Amino acid sequence: MALVSARYLLKCGQSIGESVLFNSRSIAITKVRFNTVEENKKTDSEAPSASPQETKVNEDIERLNKQLSELTQQNVELMDKYKRALADGENLRQRLTKQISEAKIFGIQSFCKDLLEVADVLSKATETVPKDEIKDSNPHLKSLYEGLVMTEAQLKNVFKRHGLEPVNPLNEKFNPNYHEALFQQEVEGKEAGTVVVVSKIGYKLHERVLRPALVGVSK
Repeated sequence: MALVSARYLLKCGQSIGESVLFNSRSIAITKVRFNTVEENKKTDSEAPSASPQETKVNEDIERLNKQLSELTQQNVELMDKYKRALADGENLRQRLTKQISEAKIFGIQSFCKDLLEVADVLSKATETVPKDEIKDSNPHLKSLYEGLVMTEAQLKNVFKRHGLEPVNPLNEKFNPNYHEALFQQEVEGKEAGTVVVVSKIGYKLHERVLRPALVGVSK
């Protein structure tokens, strides 16, 4: 009986010892963890704040970045305006070049229109000379007629040299861009819309109509 009690006490003593040992170890670990947290807090609280010089440097960097962004945007806008100005200048140059070229070609347009009336009168005078009277027995009339023909031929050469060409569309298809219809009439054997009568020939200067031909058209 005494032996059983002793063993029982010994066993209980071991259990209590292990329990105490476990509890002591847990307490030690908990204490270490608590000290570590406290040290971290202390370290964080004792971390040095940014110095005024570092703060100023950061502010300067931020300001420079902002200025760089603004200057970049301004550069983009100025480059766009520069390209637009170049395009406008090129368009203006092309327009002026075209106007100068047209002025060289069509600068005599008004003068040519005035000469057309002279050509009409000269052509009419040549046509009205009676052809049966042009003979050696009538030298004055013959010389006058030959002079009119030579003058008309020379005038036509001058017109051609400067790009002025007559428009005589007899038996051609009516073209409203070059012809002006005065009347219509039925003509046997002629397709409708064909020019059958030319009352007054027209003229064009380098494909630009100075005077449309006055015509009669079949219907």
